[in-house]
Amino acid sequence: MDARVAVFAPSPQLTVTVEDLDSEPDVHLHAGGQGFWQSRMIAALGVEAVVCATFGGETGRVLRTLLEGEHVSLCARDVTARNGAYVHDRRDGHRSEMVEMPPDALPRHELDDLYESTLVEGIRAGTAVLSGPSDDRVLPHDTYFRLTADLGGNDCRVIVDLAGERLTEAVRGGPYVVKVSHEELGEEELPRLVQACRKIASSGTHGVVVSRADEPALALLDDQLYFVRMPQLQPVDTRGAGDSMTAGISAGLALGMSLEDAVKLGAAAGAVNVTRHGLGSGGGEAVRELSKRVELEPTEE
Repeated sequence: MDARVAVFAPSPQLTVTVEDLDSEPDVHLHAGGQGFWQSRMIAALGVEAVVCATFGGETGRVLRTLLEGEHVSLCARDVTARNGAYVHDRRDGHRSEMVEMPPDALPRHELDDLYESTLVEGIRAGTAVLSGPSDDRVLPHDTYFRLTADLGGNDCRVIVDLAGERLTEAVRGGPYVVKVSHEELGEEELPRLVQACRKIASSGTHGVVVSRADEPALALLDDQLYFVRMPQLQPVDTRGAGDSMTAGISAGLALGMSLEDAVKLGAAAGAVNVTRHGLGSGGGEAVRELSKRVELEPTEE
């Protein structure tokens, strides 16, 4: 595959899920975390996903083995910092958290190695997604400013899907696209969401996409506002729809699509994901077909 996206996934997560199979416990082990879920959807859309990640401790050894069985490329760093993990019980049909082990902080030199490899892979690919770890202790927030600025300054389009201080720092670096939810912005009223989009775009960002749960997403693309009207599908699990949207946008840009068409592909990827059990999952053919039904409706202030 010629099209590539580098995905910054600083500390993937081991997920253990207990389900019911004929009244017996059925245990599933999977790789998890925002960056991996995005990478899985990117790969499903026919784009090589290069996961830049660290692996440490017993959880890291298991995670690395699991990821090597997925359709993604690994730019892996062995570290002393342990990867996090969680155990969920779904035997009654609902997701109940039994235990969660947070990841360790990355020591300075281990973070430097991860930063360097992500910089190289992002420049090679020309498109990069910056995702966050499950816990703030993993790395300093200003890592996202430096990485966004350094990648963008070397002709790499940076797509960020972050919240809080991580988002603030990344925006300061001038990303190409920002994907964020209205909850993460702390706003619900449209005028305030538009103001937030314009504030983010003032950093030089070409596209700001705000998902709004069941409402049409809001997109500010090169100073034009749109409502993103997606196909209505019956949801099975809404978790991961935003990550899939980010993945679709980045895959579209890597494939040479316009920003508008990339947003349509992202919206379709998010819509397909909610019909499935499994975050960041979905077939490329279904996403491409549904993207033809996504509408970008221009709107005034």
